[in-house]
Amino acid sequence: MRDRPADDPRRGRLPATGRRGRAAALALALALATAGCTSAAPADPRASSSTSSSPTTAPDDAVLTTFAYGPRPAQTADLILPASLAARTQELRTPSEGEGGEEEGETVDVVVLVHGGGWAAEYDRSSETPVARDLTDDGIVVWNLDYRGVGAADPADDGGWPGTFEDVAAGLDLLPEALGTAGLTLGRVAVVGHSAGGTMALWLAARHTLPDGAPGASPLVRPDLVVTQAGVNDLLAAGAVHGSRGPVEALMGGSTSEVTDDRYDLASPTARLPLGVPTLVTTGDLDAVVLPSVATGYAEAARAAGDDVTLAVIPGEDHLSPQNPRSGAWAAVRGWLAERGISPAGTAR
Repeated sequence: MRDRPADDPRRGRLPATGRRGRAAALALALALATAGCTSAAPADPRASSSTSSSPTTAPDDAVLTTFAYGPRPAQTADLILPASLAARTQELRTPSEGEGGEEEGETVDVVVLVHGGGWAAEYDRSSETPVARDLTDDGIVVWNLDYRGVGAADPADDGGWPGTFEDVAAGLDLLPEALGTAGLTLGRVAVVGHSAGGTMALWLAARHTLPDGAPGASPLVRPDLVVTQAGVNDLLAAGAVHGSRGPVEALMGGSTSEVTDDRYDLASPTARLPLGVPTLVTTGDLDAVVLPSVATGYAEAARAAGDDVTLAVIPGEDHLSPQNPRSGAWAAVRGWLAERGISPAGTAR
């Protein structure tokens, strides 16, 4: 994906062949093997909250526009419009040019992608480029969401509790405004997260359960569907591993025995059950990073709490399989989204 700064007069595009970064598994010390793995890439410092780009009409190109929901480089998200939809919209407008965010336009379903990487600052949304391409090729609008991770060189860019959670919440809530700049209206929302992003996807679906004043409470956008792919679905169980200073503890600022507030109860998807959102839980039976038992355990707990849960254990696939659009893991996601009614742009409702 070649993303352009919003003040660049050239249009941003998703190329015909998605760029696949090198994926590297993280060797972690947690007994639950609870970290996320993904492709490493530097955070994009070029994003802006507006654009004056024009949509492309090339049949193999999707139009990409980067929006900012905060001042830091990682506080960005890419709105990716399929070429067929972009050709039907007028020139993208900045919010300052008028009522773009308030006008009623074509209603579109959106798949929100949340990347993994163990919540580490060195990873970003570029790892989702191949599956984003697969979705836009089929006419589905994508919102590829980034956030501040842990371990950034500049403290202002550092994530962790509560910043990482506040980031994904703000990024999701910006989606209707971003669509409005293209004259579009938000329809159904499916949030799909991989590894550490699976945790965040479930948490985004749980925001309506948070008490007033908690980080991420009072959501503007509530997901209609949620998918956790090899996600760290129970931060409490992961954070309780004695003696480990792994990714969960780095994210949360300490283990469950070290922190004195209720952050684990507010952040862990399992602690927020029931979510009240149809959920797909996927894992590969060869996943040695986030063990399949993490997925099956969450599915059992969510079902017991009354949630509508589908569990897919994919034979012969590992932790990185969900990043490959030709994998069985991704096929399971695409099939479930289709069954649940996520529609390509322009499909009659």
